[in-house]
Amino acid sequence: MGATDVGDGRRQRSERSRAAVIDALLACYDEGTVSPSGAEIAARAGVSERSVFRHFEDLDALANEAFERQFARVAPFFAPPPADGTRTERIAALVEQRSRLHERMANLSRAATHHAARSATIARRVRERQAFLRAQVERQFATELDVLASKDRRLLLAALDGAVGMEGVAYLRTAADVGPRDLRVVLARTLSALLATTDLQELP
Repeated sequence: MGATDVGDGRRQRSERSRAAVIDALLACYDEGTVSPSGAEIAARAGVSERSVFRHFEDLDALANEAFERQFARVAPFFAPPPADGTRTERIAALVEQRSRLHERMANLSRAATHHAARSATIARRVRERQAFLRAQVERQFATELDVLASKDRRLLLAALDGAVGMEGVAYLRTAADVGPRDLRVVLARTLSALLATTDLQELP
């Protein structure tokens, strides 16, 4: 075996070890542990704790890479819902998208929010995704929003976005103990009630 083969083998083992560390952290998030220790991550990955910090400068750097990898994997869940059809159809489409997104992303989103408090990079990523989802709401209900004056439009968009944002949905699922099926009912009713306030604006 030549020096090149030896180097390639070491590099492959290092890459496998690094991937195992990232997967271990994501597994912790999936189980609801938002801030596992380096020792916990190492044990789950089957490596030494020292190996964890050979691959990553600190746990925040590890978390940032883990979030990026997982967000790339779940990108299809962020795809915008159909924005055509009646108001009822548009509401139903958004509610279905946000319900599925929460089911897939709840623990990861909770972990990202936790780490954002001490990592500027992760905080920026969280804000970017919040803005991305807010823009979907704005597109979904442009018909209703565009009949309003600037301030009223801004306030209604904030209310709609808050109703179906990850944080709002998480509150309903946890603190309010709303099940998956009832969640769709609650979200649809909330959006319908908020959008009904624009009906007088639409009259000739």
